[in-house]
Amino acid sequence: MKITIYQIDAFTDKIFGGNPAAVCPLDNWLDDKTLLNIAIENNLAETAFFVKLPNNNFHLRWFTPEIEIDLCGHATLAAAHVLFDEIGCQQKEIFFETQSGILIVKKVDNFLELDFPSRPPKKAILPKIINDGLNIPPKEVWKARDFLLLYDSEDDIKQIDPNVGILNNININPGGIIVTAKSEIDNIDFVSRFFTPQASVFEDPVTGSAHCTLVPFWSERLNKTKLQALQISKRQGALFCTLDKDRVKIKGKAVKYLEGTIEI
Repeated sequence: MKITIYQIDAFTDKIFGGNPAAVCPLDNWLDDKTLLNIAIENNLAETAFFVKLPNNNFHLRWFTPEIEIDLCGHATLAAAHVLFDEIGCQQKEIFFETQSGILIVKKVDNFLELDFPSRPPKKAILPKIINDGLNIPPKEVWKARDFLLLYDSEDDIKQIDPNVGILNNININPGGIIVTAKSEIDNIDFVSRFFTPQASVFEDPVTGSAHCTLVPFWSERLNKTKLQALQISKRQGALFCTLDKDRVKIKGKAVKYLEGTIEI
């Protein structure tokens, strides 16, 4: 069996930037073990698989090298880029049916816009193991799917040096750990980084799903619904976000790095 595979750098317009995701269009679903083995072999944070449905929607699933996950922003952006720019999908909007409901992606100017559910965080208590695993304590602790840790400054975010050995021993499922602060860069509202304990990629370069929590959080703090975000990992990525009631719309760009064939 031969399967086409693309590797797409998402939330960037230049290769070697943003967040890489593998995308595999399928005619029919393979068994879950095979899907997971492909994700393991790819060894990227996420591999996206999609199958076209009779209603012209697409069933989209995301796998890390460890598990299937319920929502992934950058791999959704990558899948939409493959459909629009590589396969030549003529639809004005792409409807993905996923574990997180219907996700819509459309072209807006020179961007692709994701339409994701908003996940506002609530005040929380930080588990001791996470506190012990971070060299700078947060100012505030919040949680939705992921912990959101608020810091005083952008410099704090840059200087955070997580102790991977400690954090990988966590015995609860924290989702991910978002660290964030107000930006000191002109035209950027907030910055963030994203850590995923026990995952093969510990620091995710650019995390669309984390902005489902970051956007409502910062929208309330800054009293605005349109926000520009920068994830300041080594690869970095820019996200242009809008809070629209219970939805978060995230615009970004993507570029193809690789196209090839899997043989199994």
